[in-house]
Amino acid sequence: MIDAIILDLGGVLLNIDYQKPIDAFKALGVEVLYSQKDQGKLFDDLETGKISSADFRNEVRKLSSDALSDQQIDKAWNSILLDLPENRVELLYKLKQKFPLYLLSNTNEIHAQSFEEEIIREYGHNVFEEVFSGIYYSHRIQKRKPNAEAFLHVLKENGLHEATTLFIDDSPQHIVGAKNLGIQAYQLNGELEFLLKEIGVI
Repeated sequence: MIDAIILDLGGVLLNIDYQKPIDAFKALGVEVLYSQKDQGKLFDDLETGKISSADFRNEVRKLSSDALSDQQIDKAWNSILLDLPENRVELLYKLKQKFPLYLLSNTNEIHAQSFEEEIIREYGHNVFEEVFSGIYYSHRIQKRKPNAEAFLHVLKENGLHEATTLFIDDSPQHIVGAKNLGIQAYQLNGELEFLLKEIGVI
């Protein structure tokens, strides 16, 4: 039984490419520890709001022998962001008719500003604000997956029960974190609609 759905953003709704920022930073002379499964403290701190976007850029500048501009750094960092396919937007509106939807994403101010602006350009408005009953970005709530407090924040604020809440994410460590709390969690390896059909949600 499911009475609420929590969705990840990147790799579930928004297409992303983890390799692109690694390559883009390398082209700027910056070596970074960043991947789907692991990342350096600098990225953790940015994603949990412990440092500002300006602090992040300054730290990246220290890793390069070149005088990098804010624009160069943001462009490299935002290269991970691809597109939000129309079929997934349509799916969200369909799901909204049956379940309260929540978005829980490990992200940061630089990415959020970029993908929200792109969504508005593409669809004319921020569709996330229409379909989600709650939007939780790690840099705003200062908690990130797979830590239990990130999930508990969403559950407690909305009166959700672990056993009847569905969580879908593309990162295995986040699935483990959710399952440890008793949440019904599934790792997405393909298209979201196919997984939802497979587990009988739609």
